[in-house]
Amino acid sequence: MISADEYKRKTQETGEEYPLLTLEEFFVGNNDEYSIAPNQVEEGRPTLDEIYDKFKSLESKDDIAWIRVIPHDDTEIIESDDGEELTLYGDSICICTSISQEDVEVLADCDWLQSGGATEFDIEEYINDYPEIPEGCHCYRIEWD
Repeated sequence: MISADEYKRKTQETGEEYPLLTLEEFFVGNNDEYSIAPNQVEEGRPTLDEIYDKFKSLESKDDIAWIRVIPHDDTEIIESDDGEELTLYGDSICICTSISQEDVEVLADCDWLQSGGATEFDIEEYINDYPEIPEGCHCYRIEWD
């Protein structure tokens, strides 16, 4: 999981208050099951490790350009006696791909994720710093309530 220092550096470099995070930056080493889709944790949502594995396998597909986690606005850096601590929460997962919304929902297995599905997302309206969107690709958000 991204450290507080790395997160601060990323916000400064990108100018984003809640910068897009790679799958590794969000999931690897993150053991807070409530950091994404907290309302579904007790309702059968897969574990963070399972979600990471699912999206990591999708990320390598030829028709998927990239996948990022969009932080929730509850994400913050908290000062403590031990220094700064990042409390990281994910809002949604953004997939940039050339496949259709329906195919994204099937590949991501939105039912298994306990998500509300995939919706097309005009990332340019909300985020200034994002990876290149190749011609023919669209961005979709996997969202939870």
